Amino acid sequence: MLTEINFDGIIGPTHNYAGLSRGNVASASHAGDVSQPRAAALQGVEKMRHNLALGLPQGFFLPLDRPDAKWLDTLATTPDTAEPHLRAQAWSASSMWAANAATVSPAADSADGTCHLTVANLATMPHRSHEWQGTLAQLRVAFADPVFAVHAPVPAPFGDEGAANHMRLCDGHAAPGVEIFVYGVGGGRFPARQHLDASKAIARRHRLDPARTLFLRQSDIAIQAGAFHNDVVAVANERVLFTHEQAFHDRAAAHAEIRAAFPAVEIVEVPADAVGLPDAIQSYLFNAQLVSLPDGGGMGLILPTEAQGTASVWQWLEAHVAGNGPIRKLFPVDVRQSMANGGGPACLRLRVVADPGTVDPRFIADEAKLDRIAQVVAAHWPEAIASGDLASAALARDVRAARAALLETLDLDELL
Repeated sequence: MLTEINFDGIIGPTHNYAGLSRGNVASASHAGDVSQPRAAALQGVEKMRHNLALGLPQGFFLPLDRPDAKWLDTLATTPDTAEPHLRAQAWSASSMWAANAATVSPAADSADGTCHLTVANLATMPHRSHEWQGTLAQLRVAFADPVFAVHAPVPAPFGDEGAANHMRLCDGHAAPGVEIFVYGVGGGRFPARQHLDASKAIARRHRLDPARTLFLRQSDIAIQAGAFHNDVVAVANERVLFTHEQAFHDRAAAHAEIRAAFPAVEIVEVPADAVGLPDAIQSYLFNAQLVSLPDGGGMGLILPTEAQGTASVWQWLEAHVAGNGPIRKLFPVDVRQSMANGGGPACLRLRVVADPGTVDPRFIADEAKLDRIAQVVAAHWPEAIASGDLASAALARDVRAARAALLETLDLDELL
């Protein structure tokens, strides 16, 4: 039976605050802080437990091999001899944000009836640009069944950020939908990471119906305010588009295009005079998981506790729920370590519409498997990493051993 599965990235043992993500306000503001990889990973595990308890299918992806010595070798250096900025990029644990792993088009949307996944090239950020090889290898293991087609990335320099700049509207996850690609235009202080040519290439590759495929421009105001991905200012689920008033470059035209392509859409817009962009971005109001709750429970919003702690955001949300809007329940979760590095609940997950039976079962979560993951994390993940620790050869050996222990526990040694 086709259903939506959320695959969360397990936060890796090299989680650190190097401030590498230009345009990401949280990442920049915490640069140089001491990170807590063990706490971060356990927070991610608890989020997955929370979703399982709601009755939502849950999967996961594994951390990549870090520090990335192979990438440094292409730059004629090593983890021991690299300049500090290159070393930090080699240590990055940013693959934890699985929303950037790939763009996914369910089988119902493609002309060949196949679920297509195109791994993101993440070309605009050096620390992320070397993720795709490891991510592609993992996706090809998890989605090896012939009902899936897993594609290599669009070539650089056409930047592609995966599902973080992609939304889908539908009458039900298994029904044909309208896919929305949101791109940016460069020229400001912060870069536009998703390029229109990359989005169009993916739509062609996934064999999408042009009449049910939209390309909308993200607003420059949002990008320059720190909304480095569309999922910081908008999220969709089934018939609902939950969006900030300033998410799109031409709001009226964007809404008109969406309504023309999918007349059943319900646009839930948060006005800028109720929640300004700074509060929306700081709280990651829209970087939440908007999900359909089982057994007719309506829609719920799995959002960071920071949203609850931001007065304007929580006031708007409580009024919306009290007013019988489509979002019926609010579920704050603690992902503070990820938030401090610039990623909320939606960043941590990739949505795939599939029959769980067609996915490699080693990537599907249950309570027992999450217990095993938590045990490995508690035993092997570093408690803290300071910026100076990235030069430690001993720590490099420890984090590699930690990842190997997790892969062995989950019987995924082929990813070593």
